[in-house]
Amino acid sequence: MKRSTDRILTTFAGSLIRPPEVLALGPETDETTRKQTLQRAVADVVHKQAEVGVDVVSDGEFGKSSWFTYVMDRLGGFEVRPAERPKIGVRGKDEARYPDFWQAAGPQGGRAYRRHVCVAPITYIGKSLMQRDVGNLLSALEGVHVEGAFLPVVAPTSISVDHANEYYPSHERYLEAVADALHEEYRTITDAGLIVQLDDAILTHWFDRITDEGGDYRKWVAQQVEIINHALRGIPQEQVRYHVCWGSWPGPHTSDVPLRTIVDLILNINAQGFSIEAANPRHEWEWTVWQDVKLPDGKILIPGVISHAISHVEHPELIAQRLRRFANLVGQENVIASSDCGFAQGAGTQRQVPSIVWAKLGALAEGARLASESRSTPD
Repeated sequence: MKRSTDRILTTFAGSLIRPPEVLALGPETDETTRKQTLQRAVADVVHKQAEVGVDVVSDGEFGKSSWFTYVMDRLGGFEVRPAERPKIGVRGKDEARYPDFWQAAGPQGGRAYRRHVCVAPITYIGKSLMQRDVGNLLSALEGVHVEGAFLPVVAPTSISVDHANEYYPSHERYLEAVADALHEEYRTITDAGLIVQLDDAILTHWFDRITDEGGDYRKWVAQQVEIINHALRGIPQEQVRYHVCWGSWPGPHTSDVPLRTIVDLILNINAQGFSIEAANPRHEWEWTVWQDVKLPDGKILIPGVISHAISHVEHPELIAQRLRRFANLVGQENVIASSDCGFAQGAGTQRQVPSIVWAKLGALAEGARLASESRSTPD
C-alpha cells in the first residue's frame, strides 16, 4: 500500500452511484450484455476518479447489489426464513429516542423481516463473480495513472451477527466457517495484486443491542477481531484495508459507541490501513483520540475528511485543516485522505446526486494538496 511520503494521498470508502445502465441490469439480462455493461461502467468511473484527483480507486461496487447483502448470493449453506424484527435494530436506541425523526423520514421497516439460517456446510460459490469484479477493475486501470486500487467486500461480522445457525455445533464454529468462506473471496482480490477493503458497520451497530441485553461489548468485539484475522490469514497486511463506520444514514447518531471504546481492539486487526469516520458532526472531534492512542508502526490511518451524508461540499481549507491534525499526530506518511463512508451502499441508494459526489471528491484532492504544502499545529 502506497504511503503519503511526498504528499497526502486520497481515496474514499468505495461505493459510488450506479449509472442508469447498471441499474437497468436485472435477472433477465443476458450475461454478454451484463458483462459488457459492467466493464464499460467500471472503466468510466475509474477514469473519472483519476480525473478528479482520487489516488487509490475502486470499482464503485458496481458489480454488487449492496455493500453486504451481495455476499449471500455467493455463499452456500443458507436458507431464508421470516423472522421477528429485533427489539433494537441497527440504528440502536436512536429509533426510540427520536420517533418523530424517523416518521418524518418516511415509512420505516420496509418489507417483512427475514433472517438467513445456516442449514448446511457454508461454502463459497461466488468465485466467478469475484473474478469478474477483479477483471473489470484491472481492465479499467489500463492507461490510468493512480497510486493503487482496491475492492470493498463485507467483513465477517457484518454478515454473521443476525443470522441463525442450525448446522454447526457452536456459534464459534459457525463464525469460523463464515471466515473460511470469505477468505476465498479476499484471496481472489489480493492474488490479483489488488487491495482488499473489509467493510464493517455492524461492529459498531450492535453496541446498543449487546449492552441492552447485559452482554460484554468489548469481549464481543475482541471475538470478532479474532474471526476477521482468521479470514485474513496468509494475506499480506500491506494489501488489506479495514473500514469501520457508524452507519451511512443521515440521523442523530447519539447512541454511537465512542471510537475510544474500541480503537485498541480494532488496531489488532491484521490490516495496514484503517478507514474510520472523522468528518461528520458526531465523530469529527474524535481526531483527539490519536493524541493518546499510538498508531502502531507500519499502520496507515485513512480518516474520513469529507462526509457522504450531507450535501455541503466541504471547503478545501477545512479538509486541509482536518488532515493537518492527523498528520501532526501520526505523521503525514501514515495518513490517506478519505470519505466517511460510501456514497451508495446499495445499488438503488443515492446519498448525494452525482454532481455533488464528484465535487466532494475534487475538494478532497484539493484539500489534500493544501495540507501537503503547508503543515501547522492542530487546531
